[in-house]
Amino acid sequence: MKEKWKIKNKPLADFMPTILLKAKDFATEITIYNAKENEMSNESQISIEHITNNKTVRNTLISRGIQPENLNPEEDIDKVDRRLKSDERKSLKNPKKLK
Repeated sequence: MKEKWKIKNKPLADFMPTILLKAKDFATEITIYNAKENEMSNESQISIEHITNNKTVRNTLISRGIQPENLNPEEDIDKVDRRLKSDERKSLKNPKKLK
């Protein structure tokens, strides 16, 4: 996906649509729950569980018409953060321009 979205030196997650971030988080939470519930004690078991959960969540997205590879990237989170900080500074300097 990094190649498709033309991302070079930044984390993929900085550009991921919210739905993909939530899907990854959901798969991770299932893994944590099952690892505790089933008293998984080694990395191999947990890794297999995590891979299985990621595949299952991915299949759920696809079954609902969401093809992860075909989603467009979001705006770089660092750019959004800089813009928000800049807007905040501007509004503090010139409160009369607020609408």
